[in-house]
Amino acid sequence: MARNVVNIEDVSKAFDIKELLVGVSLGISEGDRIGIVGRNGSGKSTLMKVMAGIEPPDSGRVTKSNSAKIGLLSQVDLANPESTVGEVVLGNAEKHEWASDPNIREVFTGLFGSFDDHIFDRKFGQLSGGERRRVGLAKLLINELDLILLDEPTNHLDVEGVAWLATYLNNRRGLAVVVVTHDRWFLDAVTDRTWEVVEGKVEEYDGGYSAFVLSKAERSRQASVMDQRRNMLIKKELAWLRRGAPARTSKPKFRIDAANILIADEPAPRDQGELLKFALNRLGKTVYEAHHVQVKLGEKELIDDLYWNVGPGDRIGIVGVNGAGKTTLMKTLTGEIAPTAGKLVTGVTVKAAFLTQHLDELDPTWRVLEAVEKVANRVEIGGGRELSASQLCERLGFDRESQWTPVGDLSGGEKRRLQLTRLLMDSPNVLLLDEPTNDFDIETLTELEDLLDSYGGTLIVISHDRYFLERVCDRFVGLLGDKKVRDLPRGVDEYLEQRAESIAALSAPVKEKKSSNAAEERQLKKDLTRVERQMEKCGSRIADLLKEQDNSAFDAERLIAISGELTELQAEKSKLEEEWLQLTLSLDA
Repeated sequence: MARNVVNIEDVSKAFDIKELLVGVSLGISEGDRIGIVGRNGSGKSTLMKVMAGIEPPDSGRVTKSNSAKIGLLSQVDLANPESTVGEVVLGNAEKHEWASDPNIREVFTGLFGSFDDHIFDRKFGQLSGGERRRVGLAKLLINELDLILLDEPTNHLDVEGVAWLATYLNNRRGLAVVVVTHDRWFLDAVTDRTWEVVEGKVEEYDGGYSAFVLSKAERSRQASVMDQRRNMLIKKELAWLRRGAPARTSKPKFRIDAANILIADEPAPRDQGELLKFALNRLGKTVYEAHHVQVKLGEKELIDDLYWNVGPGDRIGIVGVNGAGKTTLMKTLTGEIAPTAGKLVTGVTVKAAFLTQHLDELDPTWRVLEAVEKVANRVEIGGGRELSASQLCERLGFDRESQWTPVGDLSGGEKRRLQLTRLLMDSPNVLLLDEPTNDFDIETLTELEDLLDSYGGTLIVISHDRYFLERVCDRFVGLLGDKKVRDLPRGVDEYLEQRAESIAALSAPVKEKKSSNAAEERQLKKDLTRVERQMEKCGSRIADLLKEQDNSAFDAERLIAISGELTELQAEKSKLEEEWLQLTLSLDA
């Protein structure tokens, strides 16, 4: 029977006057794989912090096994900016204490692509958001834990990094994992249970994200049948109440009460939102044609000899390694960056809109409605109909009250939604989206996908969200860092296969040089034993000198001699550690 790790019993938690958790009782056992879903602000991260013991509950109880070791990856990656990656992840441990650990090597190779000193020596403050996320994951994954709580672990990771993380977690079956993420592919790959946080409660479902959607649809269908029956009862009761004086006597009061209860419980209609058709400007046969195009960013050549055709109605997903030129390719198509060689033809009828990763073009002092009206006051939606800016905002999730919210007070996801609304208000027929899913919850993502389903123009998307890419795109191209743009008929799976082959090809020459015969292996083991003895002897001598240094505080000449010898010994120890590491790597190859 699986050991219980954490229990929460009748837990409630509120911030200000908003109740996020109300009387929640849940349990996590050894080996559980649980995904937490829900709207932004529903309490997902708060639930994880309560389970981790970081946030105390307002009421109820949280208990954990005495021997349970729990780790939490929060959404914000914090550390001393002056600390190196090695110090953040490994603390003050000496290299020979951890360098031969296969788990540490697997984690660093999987997250950073290699296992060498230039990674460990980089300052945390100089890292990008994606690199900081990888450092946070590495610090968590190298430890022997019973439960890890992951809050948006795939943020800033590329498709390849997400696939590696899923495989790694699936290989550690005894580890309990609870994850909050909007990455639905990752949820399906890793989890086998789903918790939905909604209105302070937690609804439990068996299975990953796909099973959750099916189960929720079935619950909705059953609820719909019950609603139909209830609506019939309402109609019957209201009809009976309208029959005049006999219905208002005290005798049938229980029936009047029953009708009032039914009316009071009637739920508000769900905000479905009408599917809008924005690509009204007709596209010709040509959208983009690249003929032997070369693209550089500064002195770095990113794309060479590109021959590519993008046609009307194409829905293309772009995947690739960081720094390979995905965003630069989009900027080239929109004319922000000129090709350094070759020819790029843009169709005469093309009216493009580019959703960037940045939000700096939105003035924080604008109101939501004002930001939309600066693009257009009204927009046609086909069939001779049109919407005002206010009506469009309302249909895309900004109610009358929130339309007067300053842009600076919006969350990241709301700003992205506003930015997309502004683009669509201009009726583009070519839409280029660079990481459009950042900061969106799952429900907002499904609304965006539904909207893009109705979009009749050409769509080009960069995203690390594999589920989103496969949901909205029909064709895929990949940038593997070799200056080529490759067609991927089998989509993301083919990209991951090509990346694995590329990495294997790069490492093959190194592996060929490494000896695999028994005689050389024996020699390597002898050399390793010799180096370990020398390291131990060197370490012992350093310890003796440090003690002698303390006892010679008033002997200047002896202190100078000790200091010189210590410097030599520490340099010798460093060389021995490097030799020991190389021997260890050779033996493991």
